Amino acid sequence: MKVPGGRRFVFLTQVYPPDPAALGQHLADAAEELVRRGHRVVVFTANRGFDNPSRRFSSRETLNGVDVRRLPLGSFGKSSIALRLASGAVLMAQEIVAAARLKGVHTLVVSTSPPLGPVAAAALSHMMGVQLKYWPMDVNPDQMVALDKISAESSLVKMFDWMNRFVLRRASSVIALDPMMARILEGKANVAGRLSVVRPWAADEPAEPVEGVDNPFRSEYGFGDRVVVMYSGNHALSHPLTTVLDAARRLRDDPHLLLAFVGGGVGKAEVDANVAANVVSIPYQERGVLTHSLSAADVHLVSIGNAMPGIVHPSKIYGAMAMGRPIFLLGPESNPMAEILAQADIGWRVAHGDVDGAERVLREISASSHEELRAKGARARELLMSIGTRSVSIARVCDILESGSEPRRDEDSGAIVSSRRA
Repeated sequence: MKVPGGRRFVFLTQVYPPDPAALGQHLADAAEELVRRGHRVVVFTANRGFDNPSRRFSSRETLNGVDVRRLPLGSFGKSSIALRLASGAVLMAQEIVAAARLKGVHTLVVSTSPPLGPVAAAALSHMMGVQLKYWPMDVNPDQMVALDKISAESSLVKMFDWMNRFVLRRASSVIALDPMMARILEGKANVAGRLSVVRPWAADEPAEPVEGVDNPFRSEYGFGDRVVVMYSGNHALSHPLTTVLDAARRLRDDPHLLLAFVGGGVGKAEVDANVAANVVSIPYQERGVLTHSLSAADVHLVSIGNAMPGIVHPSKIYGAMAMGRPIFLLGPESNPMAEILAQADIGWRVAHGDVDGAERVLREISASSHEELRAKGARARELLMSIGTRSVSIARVCDILESGSEPRRDEDSGAIVSSRRA
């Protein structure tokens, strides 16, 4: 529904399409829906790719009604924490100056890339006297501490914890990706009445997968008639793949099984070091190719580190389910992805370090018939539709961005949801 006269929303972020990062894709979905509702949206972002800084984007363009303005010196790559912080700080300084010059701003929207973005946006919202909406896609410094990248007692961690509390207190609305993340945020600051949970979504509404010989992605990469287990997206350290790569080495004599790793990130080096006859490494794919790439798999691999539930939320599971594909989950028993798998027979879960278990699952997948895998995939797609479609989730986020409505708790699940209907 369009709002008479509309409002001006400003998004501050490091990534935005055509950069393939999932965070940018989710922000774009919300920004475009706000435009459809009659609002004006300006996005300030980097003019270079986050994962690939050599890739440059237009300095300014209108994408599906969204005014996208890209600034220089915003991405020095992801090779170290220092580089990420430095590029993020430079980018946010530029975004603050640019946003402060705009007239008629109603709401600032910020996520967690760059890392300093939320506190900069909180300070800017105070200076401009406008609403701040905080939509974290991960929780830091918790992630860096859990990865043993930094000590929990370091001054940097204490500084980030202070910034988290500042942002959470300043924000008129906070959107968490799952109930576990909501509990972590609640532990940092009192966000009662301002916190909602909206799960992320697939890049597109469930589409009919392109099967077999009709799929150009399978043809391009020579998949043939092999059973393909695919990991697609950011190869982050928080989503370790070591267990399945170790298992893959034991199955190099299986001519029917192929593991395809699509995407990029700091964890891709481990994949590249294990490329073999049954393991292939493929770069990130543009959003327009996702229907072909995702449906080229027979099973999708999803991973979440043992210490990561509530800190990160691998949204790739929803794209796989939307394509009607079973899920092979690497992760602990207690995590939001495992809760999804527990609702129906849609795949397998193996703990990190259980190489024997991963080998058994891969052998079972290799020996499964096309009909057996498609039946699991069909149940996954049906379950996704019952959890909530992409359009419903986007509408929930935009209701929160528009109104700052107070959330309520779902009586059945205990999860926090928006108090307004999507």
